[in-house]
Amino acid sequence: MDNSPKTENSLTIYPFVVPNLLISYCCILVMPEKQRGRYAALAIAAVVIVVGIPLWWKTTETYRAWLPFSEISELDSLQLQLSVDIEVVFSRGTLTPEQQKKFPLSHVNEKEHQVDVSIPELLTSPSTEADLSLHMLSESSCGSVVVYVIPESSTLLPEDVKVYVGQRRTALLRSPPFKTSWNLKEVLSNLDVEVEQVVSTMSFGHQDIVAALSNRVRMTKVTKESMADSMRAIKSSPGYEITFSLLNPDPKSHSLHWDIEGAVQSYIQPLLNKLAPIANFSVDSQILYYAVLGVNPRFDNSVSAYTLSADSLSHVINPVEARLGSNAASSNPVLNFLLYVPDAHHSPLFIRDHSKRKVPSNAFHSPRWGGIMVYNVNEMYGPEAERPVDININMAKVMGVFLAQLRLMLGVQHTHPPTGFVLQSPGSAGLADWELDRLLWSRSVENIATASTTITSLAQLLDQIGNIVINDNIAQQVSSAVTSLQSAVAELEAGNLAFALQYSREAILASERAFFDPSLLHLLYFPDDQKFAIYIPLFLPMCVPIVLSLLKIVSEAKKRRADKQAKSD
Repeated sequence: MDNSPKTENSLTIYPFVVPNLLISYCCILVMPEKQRGRYAALAIAAVVIVVGIPLWWKTTETYRAWLPFSEISELDSLQLQLSVDIEVVFSRGTLTPEQQKKFPLSHVNEKEHQVDVSIPELLTSPSTEADLSLHMLSESSCGSVVVYVIPESSTLLPEDVKVYVGQRRTALLRSPPFKTSWNLKEVLSNLDVEVEQVVSTMSFGHQDIVAALSNRVRMTKVTKESMADSMRAIKSSPGYEITFSLLNPDPKSHSLHWDIEGAVQSYIQPLLNKLAPIANFSVDSQILYYAVLGVNPRFDNSVSAYTLSADSLSHVINPVEARLGSNAASSNPVLNFLLYVPDAHHSPLFIRDHSKRKVPSNAFHSPRWGGIMVYNVNEMYGPEAERPVDININMAKVMGVFLAQLRLMLGVQHTHPPTGFVLQSPGSAGLADWELDRLLWSRSVENIATASTTITSLAQLLDQIGNIVINDNIAQQVSSAVTSLQSAVAELEAGNLAFALQYSREAILASERAFFDPSLLHLLYFPDDQKFAIYIPLFLPMCVPIVLSLLKIVSEAKKRRADKQAKSD
């Protein structure tokens, strides 16, 4: 037997010595080069599609937390239902004993006004003292109204007075004539008109609510007076800065002294204490020397005085405002109240209205900015007085004007009661309880409208621009605002004014924080063309060979299929 090695295709084979090596080599030799390339292309494509693309997509996606879009969409068509609890108390002698027996404990009329009826004996003191006594007898809650019906022949009110509204939440109503033959429904229906007038005066009216919603309703639905009150009042805010400034343009002639601290404590602070549920207030004062109005007054020979016309008042604020400064540490709105003492060369100085008549208070106010009062001192000293003249300012006169302007700035609207109504002055408190309730109703509705508009606008913005980051903090603020809005609406429907105001304030604070969050602007201006400009140079060199290989594999597969079909035919 010949044991010499054999050669085949220039390859030496040792079948008996290294059989495993022979088998392995033969397998590698059998696999075609095209098949290996095809498998490599498919493996790379599978890794890119299964691992690469999902990993890139997950690591580069914009994080967007969940938002309650369905609940937010319902806020756009929100309908408010306001309920006022009205307790009607009939004094002895108003109703017959038979009618008293038929009265229920409560009655609800068509406008959802709750009427609670009882029959105590009314005091026979004068109306002002009766108001205090009745308040102590039955202290009403915030937002409610108590109406005491007195007999038609009662001498507690003057003959020409039909309704007396006190400082609290109580009113005295002279009973309309009742027939003894009337049943329960007729007695109640005869009181509906008077009770509705009392509610419109002491609580809220249609125009008050429409004015509070002036940014969401058509302008034609609001009267000029209500719109003027709405535009004059500063918008709702968690806090306000009140600044009192004394302008002394001629310190060489006048040495001015004003007890602003005592005046604020006596006249302004009682009002701010009652307004504490609405907002936080901070008060400061300053004296500015050599500060002028920026408008040259004209001398009027007919009155031997200098005058400022109504047309020139709009040019007074800008030059003065540059000297006032600002509180940079606070973002709250600022209400400015300026007391201007004219210099000796322009005294006396009076303000005239559009009818060329002298303004009694010698003051004017600018909507949502503040007020300015001109205080003449020329009559306090003679021409031979030694300069500078020491002048003590009458703060009672000044604060009376500033208090009235502050009420307008904060939204305490003018009340025009019907004929036969008498409204008691709020006194030293600066604000009656029912006036506070009117303001709370308006502010609650305004807060709800503002917060719902803010949240709705934010939701639309985030829905339209998909590359804005929505972090968990924004989602939490939006959810909190929506929840507070729903609670505020529910409390308004239940007549709980204090809780409604609290929830509405929480809603507007949360909505403002979410809307003005700085993180919303990170990717706002990152358009899609910039994404392509960044990712194409990275992915194109890698994807082109893979795509071409896949196309080649597909074309070869089609070709083999066609060859097999041709052989079979």
